Amino acid sequence: MNDRILPGILLMLGFCVTAPILDVFAKLATDTTPVMQIASARFIVQAAIMLPVLVLLRHAIPRDPSLRWPLVRRALFLGISTYCFVAATNEMPIADALAIAFVEPFILLILGKFLFGDEVGMRRIIASVVGFGGSLLVIQPSLVTFGLVALYPLGTALCFALYMLETRSLSRKMHPIPMQFATSVLTALFCSLFVGVAWIGQWDAHVPVMPEGVTWLWLFGVGAASALAHIMMTYALRFAPSATLAPLHYLEIISAAILGLLVFQDFPNTLTWAGIAIIVSSGLYIIHRERLTEKGKVRLKVPAEL
Repeated sequence: MNDRILPGILLMLGFCVTAPILDVFAKLATDTTPVMQIASARFIVQAAIMLPVLVLLRHAIPRDPSLRWPLVRRALFLGISTYCFVAATNEMPIADALAIAFVEPFILLILGKFLFGDEVGMRRIIASVVGFGGSLLVIQPSLVTFGLVALYPLGTALCFALYMLETRSLSRKMHPIPMQFATSVLTALFCSLFVGVAWIGQWDAHVPVMPEGVTWLWLFGVGAASALAHIMMTYALRFAPSATLAPLHYLEIISAAILGLLVFQDFPNTLTWAGIAIIVSSGLYIIHRERLTEKGKVRLKVPAEL
């Protein structure tokens, strides 16, 4: 099993590079295309790419009625999370938005305690509070510069935490590939429905437009990068334990900062980097405490005579 950890780590690193590329394509598309139309394109392309993967790997989507509403909720949470993040990056640097959104593990920890009764010690609660404080260092100057849009990544963090909780529940009943495909289809339907209503109602900021020229490439890139990133993460988690991979996820901020600098000449300021450092340190500490907790549980399960 140990010989599969390296491929898992490499795939996770691939995710950390690819996920910000999706954000770059989305930010480029916002110059001419409404945010929800970009989100709709993402999931349409993602579903189209994942369909042959689903067929080639011979995965069937379970017809269990009990899965219907969890899948619907998962899709809604992902759609809202995506909308909030694309709307944020339309106005602010990708790395700044991503840093704020990285309070998601802290929200997930608290929600896990209250919704699932997970054991959460005082140290991890304090680390969550400190991590959220770090996000305020990023939010405060962004709020002054960009206005209330700086709060959108918090919407991303909350909805993505709820998305992960639904994923946690569904993963016991569905293989990740059909689960991701079904979520892509449902989210595409929800986003497309919103775009249709916006077109009929002529909602100024959301009225869809016909993409022209290079915008088609940006929209396809959003979906293709999303599909590739999620497939890599799915298989990374099959090869290596989540405890091994979780610390690597924070490298996504570095990738986002580099791409933001290269493509948009955006780079986090000193205060933002201080906030990022606090968020990452708090997150790594929580991961460390999770590992210690799991090891303690394993020891308790070992029979005394062993």
